[in-house]
Amino acid sequence: MINSMKIIHLLCLLFIAVIAKAASPVEALLERIDKGASGKFIIEQIKSPVDFFELDQKGNKVVIRGNNPVNIAVGLNWYLKYHAGIHLSWNGMQAKLPEVLPAVVRKERHETDMKYRYDFNYCTYSYTMAFWNWERWEKEIDWMALHGINLPLAMVGTDGVWYNVLKKLGYNKDEINEFIAGPGFQAWWLMNNLEGWGGPNPDSWYKQQITLQQRIVKRMREYGIEPVFPGYSGMVPHNAKEKLGLNVSDPGLWCGYHRPAFLQPTDPRFQEIASLYYKELNKLYGKANFYSMDPFHEGGSVAGVDLEAAGKAIMQAMKKNNPKAVWVAQAWQANPRSQMIENLKAGDMIVLDLFSESRPQWGDPESTWHRKDGFGQHDWIYCMLLNYGGNVGLHGKMAHVIDEYYKAKESSFGKTLCGVGMTMEGSENNPVMFELLTELPWRPVHFDKNEWLKNYTVARYGKANPTVQEAWILLSNSIYNCPPENTQQGTHESIFCARPSDHPYLVSSWSEMSDYYNPDDVIRAAAMMVSVADQFTGNNNFEYDLVDIVRQAIAEKGRLVEKVVEASFASGDKQLYNTAANRFLQLLLLQDELLGTRPEFKVGNWIARARSLGNTPEEKDLYEWNARVQITTWGNRNAADKGGLRDYAHKEWNGILKDFYYMRWKTWFDYQNELLDGKKPTAIDFYALEEPWTKLTDSYSSEPEGDCISTVKRIFKEVFN
Repeated sequence: MINSMKIIHLLCLLFIAVIAKAASPVEALLERIDKGASGKFIIEQIKSPVDFFELDQKGNKVVIRGNNPVNIAVGLNWYLKYHAGIHLSWNGMQAKLPEVLPAVVRKERHETDMKYRYDFNYCTYSYTMAFWNWERWEKEIDWMALHGINLPLAMVGTDGVWYNVLKKLGYNKDEINEFIAGPGFQAWWLMNNLEGWGGPNPDSWYKQQITLQQRIVKRMREYGIEPVFPGYSGMVPHNAKEKLGLNVSDPGLWCGYHRPAFLQPTDPRFQEIASLYYKELNKLYGKANFYSMDPFHEGGSVAGVDLEAAGKAIMQAMKKNNPKAVWVAQAWQANPRSQMIENLKAGDMIVLDLFSESRPQWGDPESTWHRKDGFGQHDWIYCMLLNYGGNVGLHGKMAHVIDEYYKAKESSFGKTLCGVGMTMEGSENNPVMFELLTELPWRPVHFDKNEWLKNYTVARYGKANPTVQEAWILLSNSIYNCPPENTQQGTHESIFCARPSDHPYLVSSWSEMSDYYNPDDVIRAAAMMVSVADQFTGNNNFEYDLVDIVRQAIAEKGRLVEKVVEASFASGDKQLYNTAANRFLQLLLLQDELLGTRPEFKVGNWIARARSLGNTPEEKDLYEWNARVQITTWGNRNAADKGGLRDYAHKEWNGILKDFYYMRWKTWFDYQNELLDGKKPTAIDFYALEEPWTKLTDSYSSEPEGDCISTVKRIFKEVFN
């Protein structure tokens, strides 16, 4: 009996030791990367007032040390990239580590004075993450830790908070669902742009999102990552005056949608409702040290609002909830209004300079959104927006992002610069740009873009290849060299995704794009990548980039062919018109086939994620409708056309190319053929053509189709030879 008790006791101690070891977040991360990998490293956390990581060696084990789990994870990522030739990215978060790790022959230390590394735009949560489950979120949080993110927006499950708040204010379920947006549109609801669109949500939606957010926040906190919760900004339903007798202002319309009302800070119930909001938020997710509030976002009317009083009321409510809390605000257009923040105390606010690479507001006098005094006494973060609408396409200001960061850091405004941030509207694209941005804090002095890029290609593909390096440097000096003064909203859009017209150019309404690079450079770079593709068969990162670069090259070819279509129509040459139009349609279908080789470029992947969150056929159909509408018409007819939202979140993806964009272009070419024949066809009602696709529930495969390398080589030859 005594012996058996001893055995049980020893087993319990062993179990506790195993649990304690597994509790190390970086060791758990290593196990998710490659089972058994944690045994190859020694992880050391050391107290330090300075954020740092070190790479070292003890015997046959690599030592990663730092002052907190996130910085240790950055060190791990740095080792994997620059010592082991392993690059973990959105397209692949697992890797097979070598049996014997490359030794760290000389201790390596990196420090940063950039206290915060921020992640996410509200829009990211809809354009990319609307239908993520825990499995996908777990990978993202690991990605964040590896890239040093310690301050991410965390807005999953905020709808559950609002549901509870409104219920306590006397709203019934139907009224609540008229206010809370559907899964694909919650970003714009939480930014006070619209109400209800995409809903009504089933009860199960709120329950599963609350559970998901609790897991997200728990994992973030294990890493020491500080979540930024949406705080109370004064938003109330549009009928709050009638329903609750509140003193509200009307912020007006946003792209055809009625905005929620704004509760006047002078209303005696402002603090009461704010307290109720924070109470329900705390109950579900605990208190945070950072809250995001952006009243009057993107053109919201401030008529009749005392902006200084509004800022103080928002701050007072947040501080009452947590005296240590900091207000995080997005600098976008006129927001945050200077009158609202200028008299708030230093240290109580961090401003995200949302579009630092193109329209900085930190004080750069060359900016079109120049603020003479920057953000005054408030701390601010240098952010790269890069992507709008989750659109697909190579794009960036590679050298400029580096230059502007060090310029800002060394300027008189550098004393309040406290970090860098990724504020993309859509993620899972252009990994090279986000890799570059997240390394900036750890590189104390200005560095050479070409040298960095050569090292990046070795890290990303696991070996050096001069042809690949030459291709990437060519891209970095062309499509990734968008001029500093250019303010276009994201990528140079694919003509395949444009709604046809006499002279199509833009796809989305506000892109402001211009021809800043030579398309032949992209085509040449693609040819280089194709020429060495056989040497990288089975290399996940290479195959992803190969498809993406060749996709861009075919899009460039499509734009050139469309110019021939225009010219032949103008000259009345019907034979040439049909030859060029058919060639254009052929390119579009080849593009569709190319993109089918990778799951990241398939509409089936987007739709499958949406449907997987539904518990009933009706729920699955609602979520699929949200997914389809968002990437096509975006809104109803008024919002899509008059509001300018249609095609804003267009996707150059397999499936939607052949079934949606092909249909639009074929209809247009048939229409123009009738004009060439001297007929007078009825003008095309494009919205009427587009809406039926949003209501379908046809299944699209989410699995890759065809061998990647051989398909790319065949299609490239067919397009360019």
